[in-house]
Amino acid sequence: MIRSLTAAFAIVCALVLPAAAQSVKLPPNVDRQNTIIMQTTKGPVVFVLRADLAPQHAERIKTLAREGYYDNVPFHRVIEGFMAQTGDGQYGNGTGGSRYPNLPAEFSNVPFTRGTVGMARASSPNSANSQFFITFGDASFLNGQYTVIGQVVSGMENVDKIKRGEPVANPDKIVSMKVAADVK
Repeated sequence: MIRSLTAAFAIVCALVLPAAAQSVKLPPNVDRQNTIIMQTTKGPVVFVLRADLAPQHAERIKTLAREGYYDNVPFHRVIEGFMAQTGDGQYGNGTGGSRYPNLPAEFSNVPFTRGTVGMARASSPNSANSQFFITFGDASFLNGQYTVIGQVVSGMENVDKIKRGEPVANPDKIVSMKVAADVK
């Protein structure tokens, strides 16, 4: 009997939880074509892409999200007071990228403040590919040197809960990442 109840509970959870995860309430007036819903192990995070500032980077994030590239990808580098970095769907440790070529920098005068989403890169300004980070607070020392691609509009409290480390032991992950327009 207990085994039957446990199996029934597992089936219900498998059916209900993914649907609940997709029912994230978006802030009013967001452009669903440029809004990302990221389910993490700490809860949902919604960010709006700045296609007006970084059209190539915004398009890359949307393409990779639509391909499922970011699903189950760890937050491999999380520095207290600075940022949480993720997006290495190749290796999961910060050394990989997507199958697409690197992107040229799209720097702007938009400052890195709490909740800013930026593209991670190697030493070359034109080496961003798939990895991105979310800042925990002011990171003005990055201004003009990294591409701003978006801003968290919901769920920053969940970003704050992401496990810290460099590298992170037993890291939190992106469970799934979708373009809001694609979520029914």
